[in-house]
Amino acid sequence: MQLKSNVNFEDTSIAFEAKSDWALKKANILFTVVNNPLMSGISTGSVKFALALRLPIKWIIKNTVFEHFCGGETIAKSKATIEELGKYNIGTILDYSVEGGNDEVSFDQTRDEIIRTIEEAAKSSTIPFSVFKTTGLASSELLIKIQEGKTLNQSEEAAFEKIRDRVDTICRKAFESDVPILIDAEETWLQDPIDSLAYQMMKKYNQEKCIVYNTFQMYRTDTLPNLKKAFKDAVMDSYYMGVKLVRGAYMEKERERAEEMGYTSPIQPNKEATDENFNKALSYCMDNKQRIYMVCGSHNEYSNYYLALLMEKHSLKNDDSRVWFAQLYGMSDSISFNMAKAGYNVAKYVPYGPVKSVMPYLLRRASENTSVAGQSSRELSQIRKELKRRKSLL
Repeated sequence: MQLKSNVNFEDTSIAFEAKSDWALKKANILFTVVNNPLMSGISTGSVKFALALRLPIKWIIKNTVFEHFCGGETIAKSKATIEELGKYNIGTILDYSVEGGNDEVSFDQTRDEIIRTIEEAAKSSTIPFSVFKTTGLASSELLIKIQEGKTLNQSEEAAFEKIRDRVDTICRKAFESDVPILIDAEETWLQDPIDSLAYQMMKKYNQEKCIVYNTFQMYRTDTLPNLKKAFKDAVMDSYYMGVKLVRGAYMEKERERAEEMGYTSPIQPNKEATDENFNKALSYCMDNKQRIYMVCGSHNEYSNYYLALLMEKHSLKNDDSRVWFAQLYGMSDSISFNMAKAGYNVAKYVPYGPVKSVMPYLLRRASENTSVAGQSSRELSQIRKELKRRKSLL
């Protein structure tokens, strides 16, 4: 398939236009470590050990991995990142990445913080979405019990009503502020009640336009049928459907649990099957663009090319409001910056929160970059290519 558009993911001068020589050299060191499983394992192990002993390493983390993958410790401290991305026509999705406690006070605090991100987005032309994880608002154990169909006692019923109220409060605020809200996907064994809440919110708030988006993890074998069923329900109840497509974030955990508990793994057998599933979903969403609004959350170059081609095939302008491309901050700048330069709607997920509280997120990023075939080596080769290009200009 030949694209007519001028997107070129190999153009590192555009990809790293926002990075100084010093920032690029630091990124080179960071991804050199991440790209080496032994070095990455030793580094993450050392950080965990130091944190457990409460050693004063915050400044090291803050000026290396935190600086590269996070916007700041608060919304206010993330504004420089938001403004910097905005200069290159890249939106920011403020992602409150603190994994709080498992109690009602923590859940309410998280709800209030998500509302603050919506309020910030309502004031800014460079924050196109807000986002939340339902497990930041709810007990995972309760969600699992609901998915397993177990009878809830009176206190559990009351707790679930509070969960529903927190989700509704956030979605109502998004609706009133005209800020689309993304509901992140989680593990298969607690995803069903999250899906149910998402569709309830869509039915309530997506009647006139798309405000609430649910996330579909395409590495699951049942996701494409689930996506099609969800769309049919949206048609039946006359609401717009918000879809964020991702490959998935819990592959190893999912397979290990399936093996331990003796059920068939819900995950695709290999990367090729996942890629095929993802691209089929892109095509399905585009075929139903009259009612589906989509965020393509992908670091895969071909999938982004393919969606750009589908947009061309369906005669959509590059900046059609129904289609967004999204990547994580600190990763895949070759995709984000080059697509934004070509006029597509692009946003970066920008995690924020206190350094220590965001560490679980950062450790997962390091682990995922090391385990995902080719991801960190691709990042590293792009960075080194740009360093070489800049050196040749001297």
